[in-house]
Amino acid sequence: MTYRKDNYFHIYNRGCNKELIFFNDRNYKYLINRMEQTISFYNVKMIAYCLMPNHYHFLMKQISDNPISNWLRHLFNPYTQKVNAEIGRSGTLFEGRPKNILIDKEEYLAHLIRYIHYNPVKACLVDSHEEWKYSNYLEWIGKRKSLLFDKETLKYVFGDYHEYESFVSAYHISRELENEIGKYTLE
Repeated sequence: MTYRKDNYFHIYNRGCNKELIFFNDRNYKYLINRMEQTISFYNVKMIAYCLMPNHYHFLMKQISDNPISNWLRHLFNPYTQKVNAEIGRSGTLFEGRPKNILIDKEEYLAHLIRYIHYNPVKACLVDSHEEWKYSNYLEWIGKRKSLLFDKETLKYVFGDYHEYESFVSAYHISRELENEIGKYTLE
């Protein structure tokens, strides 16, 4: 799928052979810092993200003709080099290029944002969404500030922080809706 201006994309990738891509807290912090430093230069919007031990999820909007793939290369090539040097490994860290799915129905945005933020709870890494510090869930509920959050999307999709928090708390998805949004996720 080619990235296109004014479109939302679910972007994800995992470690080669499903292995780790984050080995310690420093790795997560380094990547988040790099994301914050570079995102405005590439003129893309981060809607939701979650960094997991062996994979990541981004929900992004391309707002210019500069494709998101340029930012992803600029983000992950140095990250891979740094991690490889730090842990004494070589070669690829990821399972090929990042995958991306065009979000062609805006009514699924809310469910994808929740799906992305739900990953660490589903994987039993934490009991509560608020405990996982490697996502922008805390920004979505107004408890942390970051450049990796688009408040306009929050207002557009939910109205305010409390509406999103309630939406996540009341998580119950019908089988039909789960099947519909499944084509936008890894499920």
